[in-house]
Amino acid sequence: MKISEILTQEFIISDMQSDSKDAAITELLNLFKDDARVKDMELVQNAVFERESIMSTGVGKGFAIPHAKTNAINDIIVAFGKLKEPIDFKSLDEQPVSFIFLLVGKESHVGPHIKLLSRISRMMNKDEFRDSLLSASTSEDIYNIFVEEEKNYLEIN
Repeated sequence: MKISEILTQEFIISDMQSDSKDAAITELLNLFKDDARVKDMELVQNAVFERESIMSTGVGKGFAIPHAKTNAINDIIVAFGKLKEPIDFKSLDEQPVSFIFLLVGKESHVGPHIKLLSRISRMMNKDEFRDSLLSASTSEDIYNIFVEEEKNYLEIN
């Protein structure tokens, strides 16, 4: 499963306005309010924020990957946001975050969840990928950057 197969332009925000970690996560979660894949939005939000309370998902290099597993969804949901201004995310490297990749998977689908987390982690470690995202100005540009970057990876199932 490729990120570009489950991340669509409608779930990408190229100029997030949030100025805090909680507001940014909520801004991305709000993209799913009317999504048929979500059975219970409140449970999805609770799962993401509960996971975040355990340890920040600010993984470094300007990236955060808030994620959770819950049966309040029918299928994996993902969203991506590029912040207009970097925010404090209590990241491991203590640097502010400019990019947020949200991933919510079903509790019973641990394998695909871990593989997607691994893939996004590998991508965000590439300077060229992050630089491309920084210069992107539209959701379409950001989506195309993911598509192009994934051409460098073997298929994951």
